[in-house]
Formats: sequence, C-alpha cells, structure tokens
Amino acid sequence: MDATTLTVRFKDSRIELVHGAGGKATRRLIEGLFLPLLANPALAALGDAALVEMGEARLAVTTDAFVVRPLRFPGGSIGELAVYGTVNDLAVSGARPLGLTASFILEAGLPAETLQAEVEAMSRAAQRAGVAIIAGDTKVVEHGKADGMYITTTGIGLVDPRVRLDARAVRPGDRVLLSGPIGDHGITVLLARGDVNLDADLVSDTRPLTPLVAALVEAAAPGLRWMRDPTRGGVASALNELARDCGHGVALLEEAIPVRDAVRGACELLGLDPLYVANEGQVLAVIAPEHADAALGALRATPGGEGAAMVGEVREGPARTLVAVTVYGGSRVVDMLVGDPLPRIC
Repeated sequence: MDATTLTVRFKDSRIELVHGAGGKATRRLIEGLFLPLLANPALAALGDAALVEMGEARLAVTTDAFVVRPLRFPGGSIGELAVYGTVNDLAVSGARPLGLTASFILEAGLPAETLQAEVEAMSRAAQRAGVAIIAGDTKVVEHGKADGMYITTTGIGLVDPRVRLDARAVRPGDRVLLSGPIGDHGITVLLARGDVNLDADLVSDTRPLTPLVAALVEAAAPGLRWMRDPTRGGVASALNELARDCGHGVALLEEAIPVRDAVRGACELLGLDPLYVANEGQVLAVIAPEHADAALGALRATPGGEGAAMVGEVREGPARTLVAVTVYGGSRVVDMLVGDPLPRIC
C-alpha cells in the first residue's frame, strides 16, 4: 500500500453536493483527503489565500470555482462573481490584486450571446476592482454536462506590509465587526431560481470588498487580527472556523446583526437562519478593542459600509464555540452545519 494512503481519513464512499457547501462536510473532505495528500505549510493554513514569501514582499495566491445557478440574478451574474469572489479572497487576506486568470468550462449549445454577456460582465467587474484578467483557458463539454458554464479564477496579490492576519493572534476582548446586512445574496439567488413561490425586493450584494478593506487597514492596521468574506455557509460558518482556529469562544449579539426585513421574512417562511445564508459583498473582521471604534467609523464612512456594525466579541469560553446572545440575555450555540441549505449559490 502507498504510504500516503495511510494518512487519508476521509471515509465517505461518494462525493455529494454537501461536500461542496462550505460546512462540516467540506471541512471533512479538505482535512481528510486533500490536506494529507497535498501537504505543505501554505495549504495547511486553510486561509482564503495562501501567502508566499518573495524576499521582503509577501504574495497572496487564491483560486475559486463558480457554479452558480442561474447564471444571472438580480444584482449580479456568474461572470461578476468570478471576478469579485477571487478579488475579495485576496482583499480579506490583506492583499491588493495584481492579476487574475480565468478558466471556462462551457456546455455545447450555450448561446454565444450568453457567453459574451458574461465576459463583458467580467471585464466591467475587473475594471471596477482595479485588476486585469491576464491569462485564461477554455474547454467545451457535451450538451447537458455543464449547466451552461462554470468559471474558475485564480488571483495573485501583494500583501500590505502593515497587515499581519492570523487567527492565532485573536485574543479575548477583541471585537467582531461586520460591514453590512447579511443574507442578500443567498436569498436573491434562491428566489431567482423560481423554485419557491415567494417574491422579495432584493438584489445580491455582489461587489468588490477592496474599498472597505482599505478603510479598515488605514484606520486600524495594528489592531487588525483576522478577516473573512462570509460566502458559503454565511457568518456562522466563518465564525465557527475562527473559534476553532483561535481556540477561544466567539459571542454574537443577535440584535446587533444587520438583516434586511425582506431577508428575515424570507428566511422565516423558508425555515432558514440568516446566519448561515451566503454573502458576496460583506467582510467580517476581528479588531483589537482599542482600535474597534476607529475601524467601525472608517467602515461607515466608506461608500457601501454605511450599515456596518459591531456584532460580537471574542471571549475566554466556551472554547472553540460560537454562541449567539439574544436580546433577553440568553444564549444558544451556533454550530457549523454539515452542508448548506442553499447549494450552488456561488
């Protein structure tokens, strides 16, 4: 037997949708199969981007695949997601994007005008994000094998030397900041599919996070401990990962979390918790307490960050656990889901 197989702990016999949903099943797949076989320090960090030392400079490298259905939805499209999703992974790693590559898997029979519309959307998004798409690849598969198109983008960025992000640097007393309302993207895409008889005046929050992250860095770089864009699995999954990685407890104040009425209403009707619903244009940040007010003010002063809020804090315990504190002072454990109730939202 190959010695490498001895380290593989992934026991599921088949790959299912749940393994790509960003929850416990995804973590089980990554840690049980990919990490043992591809082991290296950069990968083992499991950040939104890998950091590579280049002399005195640090580069951030990230890659992401996009399989959203439908291809277009209010407020965005697969092309915009493919640019902003990768740019945002660089941004929350403290990096300014230098260039993107893009790979397209196209289904035979896809209307050329649909492809052109998405490439045009990518061009506009790249211009808005201040980055160029500098290389690419295209493959075509049989009709019925790709649901129109899938796009994968890879980004490389230069890390700001003032930024040192590490979950292990997070301390009890640190504050948790959120840049704006949650759940817009996931609910918008769900309703755009037409699978549920529900209408809501919503658009996706798909956008580049670079201006918001730049504001945080300028206002609070010495106290900036950790950042994430809470996409698949939402705020709950991102903060569960933080609690696990930092070893402390994280407490969310439920009444402080911004949620639009339309999102809250849709979630109540569909039996969903907004904390688990995906976002594509929000940033979570953990800030040292002495820098938290300045960071919050900087977010609110930045276009698109007017709804920013201080939504929680890091506590001694319960260790490695996320809890939500209710308006009445009670609390509930917010665990990471096995999968995502809304698959293929990005």
